[in-house]
Amino acid sequence: MTTRAVFEPDARAVPYVDEGEGPAIVLLPGRGLNTAYLGTLASVLVELGFQVLRIGSRRTAAVSLHDLAQDVVDVMDHVGVGHAWIGGHAFGGAVARTVALDHHDRVNGILVLGAEATERPGEDAARALRTLAELPADAEAPEELRVLVGEKVKLALAWPVYAGSRDPQVSAFQDAALAATPVEEWMALAPSLPVLVIQGSDDRITVPANGDALKATALERTSVVTIPHAGHLAAMSHPGDVAMAIEDYLGWD
Repeated sequence: MTTRAVFEPDARAVPYVDEGEGPAIVLLPGRGLNTAYLGTLASVLVELGFQVLRIGSRRTAAVSLHDLAQDVVDVMDHVGVGHAWIGGHAFGGAVARTVALDHHDRVNGILVLGAEATERPGEDAARALRTLAELPADAEAPEELRVLVGEKVKLALAWPVYAGSRDPQVSAFQDAALAATPVEEWMALAPSLPVLVIQGSDDRITVPANGDALKATALERTSVVTIPHAGHLAAMSHPGDVAMAIEDYLGWD
């Protein structure tokens, strides 16, 4: 059974998708994206025996990442999830890390799908991102998409999924929330919780060095899995590989 709804208390308008049964995994999308591009990954995880709760970004202004973290916990309460592995892609990973810091007792562990850091993408990558944000969804698959998916993925297949997942309405809110939150309030890993970083070898946005640096801060409880030939959107372009990495790490059959 799949539930698609909007959590609306206080006019926050937080969209979510709840599907499957089993140990719970929360998935949070990257900057300026809705949860649609995480749909195939969620489906594979459901087939593997997990409950997957995809939570998007609110449609009203957030003061900080702490507010977005509170949204995650409030949606978990709303659907009856007491505790979960909290996973986030890029910006969503920053929110996931904030959830773990602010609501430690609700988090079994953290799944970082491309580690966000304070350094921004290079100018070439940033220019490609701006182009991708402005193109109409019915445009031909642009070569700039290579920045996000790497060299091995067929652009004609990836573009409709990515284009349909763009959510520019929330980008400004997310940027403001990140700017309003001191780095040390989201960058640090919550004490004692296990962390799995899954990254694409060819990621030019949240580069693999970010994940390696994150692991170095907590070697005894952080693992890194690198998906060969995958780019920034590994969760979309390589959902089977990402799902198996999660299942293998969590240790459930």
